[in-house]
Amino acid sequence: MKKVIDISMPLDEKIPVWPGDTPFSFALNWTKAESGSVNVGQITMSTHTGTHIDAPYHFDEQGKKVFQLDLDRYVGPARVIHLPDVESIGPEELADHHVEGVTRLLIRTGAWKDRTRFPTSIPHIRPELAPYLAERGVRLLGLDLPSVDPLDSKELPAHHALHRSGIYILEGLVLDEVEQGEYQLIALPLPLLEADGSPVRAVLLP
Repeated sequence: MKKVIDISMPLDEKIPVWPGDTPFSFALNWTKAESGSVNVGQITMSTHTGTHIDAPYHFDEQGKKVFQLDLDRYVGPARVIHLPDVESIGPEELADHHVEGVTRLLIRTGAWKDRTRFPTSIPHIRPELAPYLAERGVRLLGLDLPSVDPLDSKELPAHHALHRSGIYILEGLVLDEVEQGEYQLIALPLPLLEADGSPVRAVLLP
């Protein structure tokens, strides 16, 4: 049996969220002692907490919502590459990595050192990377970061460029212990009809 590699951020009250966004909380609404039979919990969280996908509706009023997205993008062969110590990511940074024919590309930057705190800066995706990847067959881009854009960006150029190029966005991956190479990715969003994003349980199979 293949070993499952969990690449998801654990969800509890310590998980950092985008400044000003909804904090994560979990509580038991019913306890077994109270109900006589079961514990039943309640979750409060943002759709962009931890490891999550962005639907185009997140940054485009006319964009698709989560339930309208193609689930095939989130399941299948994926390649993990390492890009440590970069300030931003464009075609030049991928020059030494063969991504031709790669459908799902996951990038480990290692830049989010302390996952108990929201980062103050990240190596963002430069917009010109989107058509470069699309021309080579990439249809999903995953990062070990909370966004593909600079954290202070309001225009979100990378989000829009990836959308125009038909590339789905997967953020907040935990790739610290994952070696470069070929894997099978499973990172399915919840079937949220009207949502702009969704948490996922992302795993890799070697």
